[in-house]
Amino acid sequence: MKPINKITSILTPLDRQNVDTDQIISKEFLKRIERTGFGKYLFYHWRFRPDGSKIEEFVLNDPRFQGSEILVAQENFGCGSSREHAPWAIQDYGFNVVIAPSYADIFYNNCVKNGILPIRLKDQEVNELIQKGQKEDFQLEVNLEEQSVTGQDGSWYEFTIDPYWKEMLLKGWDEIALTFQYDSYIAAYEEKQQHV
Repeated sequence: MKPINKITSILTPLDRQNVDTDQIISKEFLKRIERTGFGKYLFYHWRFRPDGSKIEEFVLNDPRFQGSEILVAQENFGCGSSREHAPWAIQDYGFNVVIAPSYADIFYNNCVKNGILPIRLKDQEVNELIQKGQKEDFQLEVNLEEQSVTGQDGSWYEFTIDPYWKEMLLKGWDEIALTFQYDSYIAAYEEKQQHV
């Protein structure tokens, strides 16, 4: 995984509550086994009509937000099923940070395990960011080391994150990479077992 520390990007304001994983990546797109290639299906039924034409008023179809790495949404983001494809689609589309007041627990854990930083801010703070992002191209700097979000207007927000998840994201480790940190201990144990 790619380490995350500072990310500077305009935010994409998704002013919707209770966005479930089937809306993030619909079931008909789950046939792939690779972790890549899902970005084009992110929020597919919100982005496209049945004939494949774009729904222009949907935020991801606004050219202003192309290349954005920070998605800001409302409460209970990632509810529904536990499909890991949801963070895969978010990341493959280009988002490395999601900001919301609350998340489904499994979705939150899946984000961190796949190298996405999920940030919890207060409802009022999220509403402020969404409103700013809707009015103009609003840039944020997310600093994981300092656990802060700073707006281009000087607004500043603090977030908390479990130290274990923070280290994993800062170092770009997944759970397999984490076990390699104990390689010498594992080798010593195996050596010892050969002589028992």
